[in-house]
Amino acid sequence: MIRFTQNATCLILLIALFGCAGLENGFETPTVGVRSFRVLPSDGAMPQFEISLHIINPNRTELKLVGLVYSVTLEGHKVITGVSNDLPIIEPYGEGEVMLLASADLLNSIRLIATLLKSQQEKFNYELEAKLDIGKFHPRIHVVDKGDIFLQGQTSKDSW
Repeated sequence: MIRFTQNATCLILLIALFGCAGLENGFETPTVGVRSFRVLPSDGAMPQFEISLHIINPNRTELKLVGLVYSVTLEGHKVITGVSNDLPIIEPYGEGEVMLLASADLLNSIRLIATLLKSQQEKFNYELEAKLDIGKFHPRIHVVDKGDIFLQGQTSKDSW
């Protein structure tokens, strides 16, 4: 009886392992890029931002986005962090947009302003980091976009 239980357990584990391996077969990581980053009019002391991400699904099955975690760092200060679960389904071989509304962190924004006032620089660097959750059977998609923002109206090759 013990031998039968051990064999049955091994068989169930093998079936589960091969079943999960079959789910990953042929899955290509979607492409995610920053489409826009805008400052919105705000009634409060801290500005509101609209971040648009463009997602391309290169797979033959739809992409059901479960959640998204993101952050924006300016000159080494993480000024925006947020999450979203109001996300579209991207059709097979399709494209979609994700709009994120975010507000700045007060203390880190003050630190950023102090840094900019001390250095009197004409540009500062940014980094947008996003993690898209597409379900339990797939790893999160990690996206990082870096570049420079010029205060005098110039733009860098990587700017938003």
